[in-house]
Amino acid sequence: MAPLVAAGETVCRAAMVKLVAERAVAKINLFLRVVGRRPDGYHELDSIFLPIALADVVRLELRTTGGRAVRLLCDAPELGDERSNLASRAASAFLEEFKIDGSVLIQLEKRIPVGAGLGGGSSDAGTVLRMMSRLTRIDEPSRLGVIALKLGADVPFFLDPVPARVGGIGEEIWPLKSVPSMPLVLAIPSFGISTAAVFKGLKPENWNGRAPEDHTAAANRGEITPAIAINDLAIVAEREHREIGELRALLNSLGARAAQMTGSGSAVFGVFGSTADAEQAATAASVRWSDAKFIATKTAASTC
Repeated sequence: MAPLVAAGETVCRAAMVKLVAERAVAKINLFLRVVGRRPDGYHELDSIFLPIALADVVRLELRTTGGRAVRLLCDAPELGDERSNLASRAASAFLEEFKIDGSVLIQLEKRIPVGAGLGGGSSDAGTVLRMMSRLTRIDEPSRLGVIALKLGADVPFFLDPVPARVGGIGEEIWPLKSVPSMPLVLAIPSFGISTAAVFKGLKPENWNGRAPEDHTAAANRGEITPAIAINDLAIVAEREHREIGELRALLNSLGARAAQMTGSGSAVFGVFGSTADAEQAATAASVRWSDAKFIATKTAASTC
């Protein structure tokens, strides 16, 4: 059994209970372009992932007593199934991979909308893997990456969520060095979208292929234009939900430098010139569109 010793967490020595809490940040896809399709059916992508301030809260308790077990408490009842929730699956996969006997309790406060393309479930899973690694002092990034990819294509990014260009099916990650923080408005409609359904409806003629390198250079300068903010999945999502295109148009009319759907939808983001502009746009959008939630937030800046 691997040693359960770590620095920095709260420890109750008598019962050998270790507690830790972290924010599980959401992300937007500044662009998302389809490069090709693999023989196994997975699409290869070219994207820039930007973590944003919106986040779930994950609290994790690890006990050395008892057998190998994972329990999940979630404030969203529909996400409380331990067999399907990515956070609890991540904890179980970690215990199994590293042959650790212990029981894990996860308390999950959901703030990231489900089915919005913001990566909430994947972020919860990546955050749990980071926390388990920290608590057990297991520093094996390659094995952690394998676990993450088995859980989902976006999960490897959330092991260390920094602005990055992402390729393959999500396992190829190149951190970007100088991306500034950018004010955003998120437009979140009342419906979610199935990622599987969007990819099923995607046609090769809608693939834009790999982005020009100057798009990454512009992102590193914070110079975002509509030509950069391309999402090959948007055409499929908008075919079923015209509201997505209408929300993009609304954010553009309110002064967004660029607006686009993120991931496989349904959320739309708009990049604004200042925090004040974003806050004003979110307020104005809420007045004009009652059947959606508008959140003024910002992307994280590069730290490397």
